Amino acid sequence: MSGKKLSIWLPFLLAVILIIGMVLGYQLNVNNSSDGFLKNGAPSSLQEVIHLIDNKYVDEIKPDSFKQALIQQALANLDPHSVYIPPADLKEVNEELMGNFQGIGVEFQVFNDTINVLGVMPNGPAEKAGIKVGDAILKANDSINLIGKLSTDSIKSKLRGPAGSTVKLTLLRNGKTIQLTVTRGSILVPSVDVAYMVTPDIGYLKINKFGERTFEEFMQKLEQLQKQGMKKLILDLRGNGGGILTEATAIADQFLDDEKLIVYTEGAHSPRIDYRCKRDGIFEKNPLVVLVNETTASASEVLSGALQDWNRATIIGRRTFGKGLVQQQFQLSNGGALRLTVARYYTPLGRNIQKPYNKGKNVYDEELMNRFHDGELLKLDSSKLKGPAFKTPNGHLVYGGGGITPDIFVPFDTTLFRVSLEKIFAKNTINRYVYKLYLKDTTYFHNFKNITEFQQAFQLNTNNWKELENYLQADSLQMPKNAEAQKELAIHIKALLARQLFGTSGFYEIMNANNETFKKALEVLQ
Repeated sequence: MSGKKLSIWLPFLLAVILIIGMVLGYQLNVNNSSDGFLKNGAPSSLQEVIHLIDNKYVDEIKPDSFKQALIQQALANLDPHSVYIPPADLKEVNEELMGNFQGIGVEFQVFNDTINVLGVMPNGPAEKAGIKVGDAILKANDSINLIGKLSTDSIKSKLRGPAGSTVKLTLLRNGKTIQLTVTRGSILVPSVDVAYMVTPDIGYLKINKFGERTFEEFMQKLEQLQKQGMKKLILDLRGNGGGILTEATAIADQFLDDEKLIVYTEGAHSPRIDYRCKRDGIFEKNPLVVLVNETTASASEVLSGALQDWNRATIIGRRTFGKGLVQQQFQLSNGGALRLTVARYYTPLGRNIQKPYNKGKNVYDEELMNRFHDGELLKLDSSKLKGPAFKTPNGHLVYGGGGITPDIFVPFDTTLFRVSLEKIFAKNTINRYVYKLYLKDTTYFHNFKNITEFQQAFQLNTNNWKELENYLQADSLQMPKNAEAQKELAIHIKALLARQLFGTSGFYEIMNANNETFKKALEVLQ
């Protein structure tokens, strides 16, 4: 066999060998079950292959990376969402779901190879130690230089550490070098981005993922909105990639009454499990709109699918991602983990909304981009709806086999896709400009008492636009000539300034006021 053919077939052959080896190993251990599943016996074909490669292969191979490659290749032949998590990545992956990490509590970005503090968590370790917005972090513990082309992961590894441990930071503030010692703590990462009142009776709440504390956060925010007079709700799941299924079903329970079915899961080795409403919800009858788009996935599709099947909410936006597979995480002896697909989930009507993955992972990953090229993101074409049709209790047609199709379609905003803006947003230029603009006249910006006052009064002036043009030119970028593109740029800058002043809520209040999907939601509820 030629080298070229071998390079093509080797990954597949190794994957087949791995799978066969696992199956044979499992059968051998089952046959000797009296001594346990991991009883040592004759080596499997997989062990023999690895042993031969370790001892006979022409070049040196790192055993761990080789075995990891074998595992990844085997999983790639199953489905797109079964993944191996190496030991080095597991802590961060688990922290993402838990919604907290151990660190100092600052938001930073690197401008000109220097770490700049953009935000400080209220009452967090950094604020207690005296770190302020505008500080530049130069060193950690005297010996660790933090200036230069460092990756975000590398910076995090230097600043994070066990709660109770300390790190001495060298900072640059107003041209002077100072040193502060920070005692690290547990930093909560919210899964509810923002909740605010849009009108006297319409509230808005955005969930970015479903982690271990999402239901708790959701209830706190929902109750706060109700105390402010909320009677109607816009629930934003755009960009929500999913997470813990039970957190999504607990939230669905607050919107659905009686013992309604929310979702059920089933797999070849996983018997059917029904998730039903268990308690009286605090928002079961009030008008509800759910915003979705092509990056709304998994658990967020469970929530939106259940609400659509029961005619409980109006779904607005674009067809969701289409992930109807359930993963379970298994701890491995090497410190890593296997996140394995164990079941499919089905909406109350029996829809499985998983999009096809039989053409391989590359085709699967490109499917979202193909929606843009095919025009699906710009115009709703009912002839392109795939999968079986189902009827809701009021006779509305819904579909399986490829995401949740919204009740009201809103096309993708093509101004966001202009080449000039795409290049600008790909760099840190706008973030750096906003940060410097804020620091240049902090007193002026803090004169704005609230987001409404800022939104009405602040506009970029001629000098601001000239400064922005200089920033763009310094990064080899050009100011967009198109009026719509300039308008979009101005909105984004204003939103980032609002975030600097009023937190995440400020950012979303500015962006939403200029967003077509959000405007459509207001039309439905008003």
